[in-house]
Amino acid sequence: MAPERDTGTRERNPAGATAAPRPRAPRLDQPRPPRHRFLPEWDPEAFGRLSEKIARFLGTGRFIVWMTIVIIMWVVWNIAAPIALRFDQYPFIFLTLMLSLQASYAAPLILLAQNRQDDRDRVNLEQDRKQNERSIADTEYLTREVAALRMGLGEVATRDWIRSELQDLMKELEERRRHDGHVVFPAERAERSPGRDAEDR
Repeated sequence: MAPERDTGTRERNPAGATAAPRPRAPRLDQPRPPRHRFLPEWDPEAFGRLSEKIARFLGTGRFIVWMTIVIIMWVVWNIAAPIALRFDQYPFIFLTLMLSLQASYAAPLILLAQNRQDDRDRVNLEQDRKQNERSIADTEYLTREVAALRMGLGEVATRDWIRSELQDLMKELEERRRHDGHVVFPAERAERSPGRDAEDR
């Protein structure tokens, strides 16, 4: 026989009471609290603008002139100054280190400025392409409208055409009146026979 279940002594817990509490979902009507970051934050746009300024300065003749003056002063000081005041003896290892450091920083800054310029050029090219597409579509639409107007004007009677047709009709009526002797226009008939009109009335 199966053992009887002791249902009287056991207390039933409400559903979900023994389950782990659910993490509270962030509220959508409130901004998120700021996260603590260990790494420093910087504005990439500001850094990009600074890199472009440095790259522009490195590509000018003024930078070359100043760098040449500094190197000449460096070499002259370390050759002509007293030995106690010289800080970089020949073969100027510290100067070589400084120039290498300057070159190692200048190359990435120039590449970053070029990448930003390429991004701007890509955006400008995309805008130019869309503008050209709109211009082509407008030109095609205007071409179709002009063609439709030409076709419509080809079917419209102009003033000169109506005048020439009326002149031809007048000539034809004049010729008929001369050959047949019949009065064509009612006004002429009324002028020629006013008595007949009175009799008809």
